[in-house]
Formats: sequence, C-alpha cells, structure tokens
Amino acid sequence: MLTQNAVPSHSFCPSLGSQKGVVELMGAPMAFGRNAEIYGENEPADYLYRVVSGAVRTYRVLCDGRRQIGAFYMPGDVFGLESGHAHAFSAEAISDTKVLVIKRKALEAIAGRDSEVARQLWELTGRELERAQDHILALIKTAEERVVSFLLEMAVRASRDGQIELPMSRRDIADYLGLTIETVSRTMTHLESTSTIEMRSSRRVVLKNQATLRRLNG
Repeated sequence: MLTQNAVPSHSFCPSLGSQKGVVELMGAPMAFGRNAEIYGENEPADYLYRVVSGAVRTYRVLCDGRRQIGAFYMPGDVFGLESGHAHAFSAEAISDTKVLVIKRKALEAIAGRDSEVARQLWELTGRELERAQDHILALIKTAEERVVSFLLEMAVRASRDGQIELPMSRRDIADYLGLTIETVSRTMTHLESTSTIEMRSSRRVVLKNQATLRRLNG
C-alpha cells in the first residue's frame, strides 16, 4: 500500500500534449518485485499507475478462496482507475515491475482546467469499461473459445517479432479465464497439435493460423 509520504507530490508532471496522451503522464517511479502488492482491495484509490516495464495483474479472492483475475496490464497501460474512492481489486506485480505513480487529485485538478486531459481520461475510462465487458463475455464461452480469445488479445498487446511473450503463468491465465490449469494446458496442446499455434516455450507462443483462431473465437 502506498502512503502519502511514499510518493513526493512535486514529482507529478503530466504531459499535456495530445501526441503521447494520458498514458504517458509522468509521475514518481516506483519498483515492485515479483508478486509484490501494489495496492489492496478496498484501499483508498489515491493514485493512478502507469506500467513502464514488467506486468501487473488485478485480482479478487472470492469467498470460497478462489482467485479471480480481473485484468492484466502491460508496459504503457494505466491502471488503478476507479469510479469510487476505493479499489475494487488488489494489484500485484507479476514480475519485477516498474511503474509511474500519479496522484489522482492532482490529475483531476489538471483535467478540470484542460479539456484535452479530461478527454484522454474519459477515453481511458471507456477503454477499461470495454475491456471489462469483453472479459465478462469471454467467461460465458467454451474453454477453447476462452483460451483462443486470450491468445488473440495477447497478440495485440504482448507480441514481439511475431511471437507472443506471456509474462503471466498458466495459473494466472486459468484464474483470468475461470478455468483450471489442466484445461488451459490441454487446450494449448490441442491447438498446437492442429498447427494453429506453436509453443516455443511455456510463455512464448506463435500464432500460426490467426484466421482459424478468429473462427474458433466464435
């Protein structure tokens, strides 16, 4: 959990130009080790965060002890946006991660004076809502459709040199898709056996036939 003293208030220096947008807001850099908590569920949502390197997952522990991952955030993504004054999910670093921390009140004050920043914040909020809606829709699909949908999403967000570099574990993927690890692994193996994907390693995937994947996505 961040405290008021953890982030110096003078560090917040947002770029108001439209070229880079709100995702490029400059804040105080902070580093988090693998699996370190960035903030907890129900803690005050006093800051926004932008991923510089590494990756972040947001999650909630259900009453029966199961973990439901709400979203993954990659470099360039902004997270911690809330409609209220408390965080609905906890956030953890998946790997060693560096983030820029932006004080929410300072950003809201700038948005109140600058219509372009206000517009960018509105777009970020809309993007988060769209991502949450897509996730909800994915959870009613078949297991294969969920895994395929995830791979197509990651192809847009985490691909490099034609390969998807997955920072998250199979357990993370399973908890995101509402499946078991065994189901995720079995589905990946099946997709590879049909030459739809190629597993270069447990976290490196090549989408060999995206047309087939889009068809399987439903």
